[in-house]
Amino acid sequence: MKEKIAFALIMGIVTTGIISFTLITINLGWAHLHLAVWLKSWLVAYLIVIPAILIISPYVEKMVSFLLPKNKMK
Repeated sequence: MKEKIAFALIMGIVTTGIISFTLITINLGWAHLHLAVWLKSWLVAYLIVIPAILIISPYVEKMVSFLLPKNKMK
């Protein structure tokens, strides 16, 4: 369980950082990109995505296992 939480925290930092930076740059333009705006957006996205990852990931894992069953014949 510790590994899943650590994964969610790290993956959340990386993905929300990349996406929030990209969307703010697209919507405001490079010249209007302010560090404070980006960090605020990053924080909001991070606070939303961490619980989402922790809640949704078991269902996604089950879906992947269903769609891609392991070959048990070796």
